[in-house]
Amino acid sequence: KISAYQTLYTCLKTIARLMSPVAPFYAERLFRDLNTISAKDANNSVHVALFPKVEEMFIDTVLEEQMEYAQKISSLVLSIRKKENLKVRQPLQKVMIPLVDQRIKDEITHVKDLILAEVNVKELEFMEAIDKSIKPNFKTLGKKAGAKMKLVAEKITLMTQEQIAELEVNGHYNLALDDQNLEILREDVEILSREITGFKVANEGALTVALDIHIDEELRNEGIARELVSKLQGLRKELDFEVTDKISVKIVDNLYLKDAINQFKTYICSEILATEINLFVELANANAVMVDETEIKVLIEKA
Repeated sequence: KISAYQTLYTCLKTIARLMSPVAPFYAERLFRDLNTISAKDANNSVHVALFPKVEEMFIDTVLEEQMEYAQKISSLVLSIRKKENLKVRQPLQKVMIPLVDQRIKDEITHVKDLILAEVNVKELEFMEAIDKSIKPNFKTLGKKAGAKMKLVAEKITLMTQEQIAELEVNGHYNLALDDQNLEILREDVEILSREITGFKVANEGALTVALDIHIDEELRNEGIARELVSKLQGLRKELDFEVTDKISVKIVDNLYLKDAINQFKTYICSEILATEINLFVELANANAVMVDETEIKVLIEKA
């Protein structure tokens, strides 16, 4: 936590100086608010403080590459969730990534936990490459191929998995014609991944992810529990409870929630600072909240 606060302080202090020429009043306020607390700068105004210098020792290109993989993989998984109408609060079991090479595997493994937390998936595994098909993009190839368009299209559709992978990784591929080579770029083709039973596949460039979208009973109950936590946190806020207040929760018995509450009661209580959650046949003065598409009656009291 201290490291996170220190990093945030450093970023805000640097941004205040960088933005001072274009947003002078806000930069001044931000600088003074920070400096009043930290007293780390002898200047009493951002406009007389020295402009920040590049600290090359802080540049970590390996970490930047790892974070780029984390962002791309998370984005691909979330795009599948959106397409399949799967809420991020609904846990899923597994995402698989075809292994391109050992170096990339190591980079992704370094940020594995970050990816899983971001997309709410329990496991990340590497697999052998997914078979892919390729077809020409006539719009961009037309100018390049000219009268040889038919031959080029045939050659592209006959490309092997290794050749397709080379094109994805390098961004280009020299296609051998009868009397010459034609450079094919990534935008000159459309590459499609073979679907895996129970999985949905998405790709960006050389990166492909396969997401297991099957939801068993335990995953479904965990998703309901997470949704319930969100609604109870919102209700806590509406009722003006302090962040640190311990509460007791009473809920009108509901078939939709019952198994989820029984299975994940410890998790729910820890998230909302509840000392207990109990089910009742009926409750007076209860609040109504929607969990997914089910209305439930809840009574929250200070413990």
